Amino acid sequence: MSQKQYTYRNTTFSCYRGYMTQAIINNLAPLLFIIFQTSYEITYTKLGQLVLVNFATQLLTDVWASRYADRFGYRICMVVAHALCSIGLVSLGVLPLIMPSPYLGLVLAVILYGIGGGLLEVIVSPIIEALPNENKEASMSLLHSFYCWGQMLVVFLSTLLLWLIGRDLWFLLPILWALFPLYNMFQFLHVPILSLVKEGHEMKLKELFSFPTFYLALLLMVCAGASELTMSQWSSIFAEKGLQIPKLVGDLLGPGLFALLMAIGRTIYGYLGDRLPMKLCLFGSSILCIITYLVTVFSPYPLLSLLACSLCGLSVSLMWPGTFSIASAAFPRGGTLMFGILAVCGDLGCSFGPWLAGRISDYVQSTGRTLQIWMNSTLDYEQMGLRSGLLAATLFPILMAFSLLVFRRRRQRYSQ
Repeated sequence: MSQKQYTYRNTTFSCYRGYMTQAIINNLAPLLFIIFQTSYEITYTKLGQLVLVNFATQLLTDVWASRYADRFGYRICMVVAHALCSIGLVSLGVLPLIMPSPYLGLVLAVILYGIGGGLLEVIVSPIIEALPNENKEASMSLLHSFYCWGQMLVVFLSTLLLWLIGRDLWFLLPILWALFPLYNMFQFLHVPILSLVKEGHEMKLKELFSFPTFYLALLLMVCAGASELTMSQWSSIFAEKGLQIPKLVGDLLGPGLFALLMAIGRTIYGYLGDRLPMKLCLFGSSILCIITYLVTVFSPYPLLSLLACSLCGLSVSLMWPGTFSIASAAFPRGGTLMFGILAVCGDLGCSFGPWLAGRISDYVQSTGRTLQIWMNSTLDYEQMGLRSGLLAATLFPILMAFSLLVFRRRRQRYSQ
């Protein structure tokens, strides 16, 4: 029997599955927030801290990978990343059941798969960027669309399975999802991988930070991560507790439709990217994101709030891959170091945004202090708290819109 010949096509699909793996580890736990809260009496602040631990772990891993991933090689990093994701997911289902402190078990599991997710985030994009593709921006957008397809798959399949087996057997979900990164780990043992920049030609850290444009790119990544993850991570619990919508319907029309629209946005740009200027698309995305956040928060109609929450998925679809693309075009010798630093800032936004929403939500519930517009409504303190947390996160797409205007001007001056 002849051995299978692996091609760049196999590499591409392995990278797609790599981003789907990251979607699994980032989006499975939030679907279980209600169960964690009721079963283990975990507060909103601690739920937000789980998100913070995940992305803070990814952030620290990004810092390490940006410096040392080239030394170990992309292949070893990818194999280790998928192994840790698989182990972490199994731990998510097992440790809370066997440890004296269920919350500590959740934190340990999150740390394990967070390390794997950090490695994936830094390495997968440069692997795709290094492949012989004609339109780099479109390829990057298509790659990141698989994060969304993965997120949608996690939401729909997990919601359906949880409905079928009941909440008492929730721990089976992460154990079953652990099989996916385990399979992809074996694929990365064989697929061909290229280096992004010829050895010795990469930009150094000091050189990257000598350009004001690079600082703007970092700010864009913070805003992109926070804009996307705050709505994504809190949409499930917001639908059930903040809008009083049944969990099955809320998850399907909230985070489920959010992921679908985000996937559609990235996939469309993946095929039509050569006709659409990325910077203009990013600015339009920021404005739409501001609108969807405000409608989600202020609409008196639960269904309209939920649909706006879903439409936010389309608005954030290009933010992360788009910032990667415009930074890569501006600094073609940035290499793994540049992608790693960008990922660090993206994860900083992913950590801070959801944490801020949870912190403000708990503050409103404990003090009763909130906007006057809600004080005279029929909302209880929990609902007002959730809306207040999401309202605070509107800061990020607003800041991104202004940063894009400055980035465009700075880039024009630099070009001249």
